[in-house]
Amino acid sequence: MKIIYIALLFLGGAVVAGAVWVRFAPDDPARWHVTSSLTDPGHHGGANSHVYREPLAEGGQERFAAFDAVIRATPRTEVLAGSLEEGRITYVTRSKLMGYPDYTTLSLTETPQGALLEVFSRARYGKSDLGVNRARIEGWLAAL
Repeated sequence: MKIIYIALLFLGGAVVAGAVWVRFAPDDPARWHVTSSLTDPGHHGGANSHVYREPLAEGGQERFAAFDAVIRATPRTEVLAGSLEEGRITYVTRSKLMGYPDYTTLSLTETPQGALLEVFSRARYGKSDLGVNRARIEGWLAAL
């Protein structure tokens, strides 16, 4: 019986240590402050990510700033790196219960055809985000 309690105590400690690591692991801007490798406009889903690319004939800076404002108003979201002036901002949004981080990079790129807005959202942990990143992007689009 004593061995069962020790095993349960060890298992509980491992779960708590894992939860603490997920919540307080350092964020590396060099890893997350990047754009996707996609080129086509529209929605593009991955196993644990989602990309939305929108070509803009005009008003790119205004759309970029409006998107930034909507993202910053999202609960449990903070800026990791970048700025409006840089043309790229990466945010960390944490889940409510466990604090799992999702990283979203908003970028505005000028092309000969006009501006291109990209929202690249991905989960740090796991093989699937269960559609959370797409739903978040669609919520932001609806808020605009």
